[in-house]
Amino acid sequence: MEKSFYVYILAGQRNGTLYIGVTSDIVKRVWEHKNKLVEGFTKKYGVDKLVYYEQFREVESAIKREKR
Repeated sequence: MEKSFYVYILAGQRNGTLYIGVTSDIVKRVWEHKNKLVEGFTKKYGVDKLVYYEQFREVESAIKREKR
């Protein structure tokens, strides 16, 4: 099975703070954000709603997209 990588965008509240990240396990990562297990920005600002994601085959492509 080929590994996938994801660029994802989380939001706090409507018209609020956004967070963009990269992961290889989108379900686990969003769960971690929702349960406040990720220390730092998303926990501090309550950013935990998945609003968008894209899937990539290579991690380099995902990172390049995240930076764009």
